[in-house]
Amino acid sequence: MTVSYRQPGVVLTDHRFTVPLDHDDPAGESIELFAREVAASEKARQDLPWLVYLQGGPGFGANRFVGKQAWLGRALKEFRVLLLDQRGTGHSTPANRQTLPLRGGPGAQADYLAHFRADSIVRDCEAIRPRLTGGAPWTVLGQSFGGFCAVHYLSTAPEGLRAALITGGLPSLDAHADDVYRAAYPRIERKVAAHYARYPQDIERARQIAEHLVRHEPVLSNGYRLTVEAFQSLGILLGGGEGSHRLHYLLEEAFVRTPQGPALSDAFQEEVQGLLSYAGHPLYALVHEACYAQGERPTAWSAERVRAEFPQFDAAKALADDGPLLFTGESVHPWLFDTDPALRPLRETAEELAARTDWRPLYDPARLAANEVPVAAAVYHDDMYVDPEHSLRTARAIGGLRTWVTNEFEHDGVRVGGPRVLDRLLALTRDEV
Repeated sequence: MTVSYRQPGVVLTDHRFTVPLDHDDPAGESIELFAREVAASEKARQDLPWLVYLQGGPGFGANRFVGKQAWLGRALKEFRVLLLDQRGTGHSTPANRQTLPLRGGPGAQADYLAHFRADSIVRDCEAIRPRLTGGAPWTVLGQSFGGFCAVHYLSTAPEGLRAALITGGLPSLDAHADDVYRAAYPRIERKVAAHYARYPQDIERARQIAEHLVRHEPVLSNGYRLTVEAFQSLGILLGGGEGSHRLHYLLEEAFVRTPQGPALSDAFQEEVQGLLSYAGHPLYALVHEACYAQGERPTAWSAERVRAEFPQFDAAKALADDGPLLFTGESVHPWLFDTDPALRPLRETAEELAARTDWRPLYDPARLAANEVPVAAAVYHDDMYVDPEHSLRTARAIGGLRTWVTNEFEHDGVRVGGPRVLDRLLALTRDEV
């Protein structure tokens, strides 16, 4: 059953689809997908080509836009847009601490979650495409992890694509997660250095907060244990266009005077809780490293192991040496499953996934080299989350792909500069620039 309704300038239609959990076993268990169709009010009855948005993540539902926000207004000039809640996210069949025990124990939960990577997401798209387009190909817009999905799409089902637009999401075709993080930590260090150069007062503020956490290790109102390592992970903000400023304003309101002495302010703790909790997107923590897994080599908590190769990120060492505390970025660590109450019940499941050795290949280099689908990719020169060198190497491996390399935007360029970014990518696929 579909339901249509209106917002300013747009008509929205909600869709629900039933798809196999395992597309290789179509008669087996099924799950539900939710997707929201968006059309400009004045074009709602027109026969328009489709554009499918593949959200970044993994583990996040599609954007909940109001009207024609961000890139959506530009897209609606010529497309009917589908905002897909990828399996396990948003209004699709959820996968979290509350629902996963229905699967059984940690091993069964890990087997279930092995079906929540780019390969299954693309097969979901191909399952629902004929129902919406009558079999016609559509255009995909993949942001970050959504770009990983788009590259898998080009590898396995290019016949379903009219064009592919990728923003900050060209993955390495063959790098292990270890390679990804060895490239990531130096980029993160540069981002932290740039932040401290802009806001030198934050060097001492970050140290003071870290020293306070070592002494007190507070528990936030939702039960989150705010350790120093958890505090360091606020560096994930530095990957966004406004992230450095947001981090600065957060740090400057950290402390308040109380009768017992300085304490972390309620306002600081409340904002930190919202930034660090995985309650709304637990799949991000569970399958993040699995997004890079191919073949028999396990991920084995890659980000944690590789971090040991960069001792400058060791908080205890920084505090002992009177050096600056380095923040970290987009990485998942085993201690998250101790600090975050939304993840604690899933610790053994995460361990099972980290040890898994039967991952399918995600990309087909030969098929990508022979690609004939128009593809354009924005590669953000200073991207903290996706390595630009890995992205450019992949760009050269995909036939006909055109790149737009820019340092005008950070990883969230499609959000902050959406109309311009989308316009440029569409023009590249049409040889208009």
